[in-house]
Amino acid sequence: MKTATIDEGNPAFAVRGGIHHIYANPLASKGYETGVFSDGSVIAFDELQLKVNDNHTSTEGPRKRVDVMLKDAQRFKDTGGWGYESFMLESRTGALTTETAKACATCHANRKDHDSVFSTVRP
Repeated sequence: MKTATIDEGNPAFAVRGGIHHIYANPLASKGYETGVFSDGSVIAFDELQLKVNDNHTSTEGPRKRVDVMLKDAQRFKDTGGWGYESFMLESRTGALTTETAKACATCHANRKDHDSVFSTVRP
């Protein structure tokens, strides 16, 4: 859906710096168009290190984490209809606890106007 970078000098660089690729399944793609994401929408946020090369180009470095959101209003009633999970480095085991998933939901609630999704796509 989108690619962005957080570069050195940005206040979030120490924690979230790097290249961010955002992927969406077809249901989530439709949600990006309408601003309302239906049950079954999946968004993946792939965060990679930013490798700055000697020739003034930048490329993807190793993976830092993959964050995933799954929309299921019944299953995730306590977190605004979204389930949250985070996979560190190349792990296939989720790293979030119930408490940290609720913290994700609290932060994402700041985007209620876009169904708790921060990212947008270019028209």
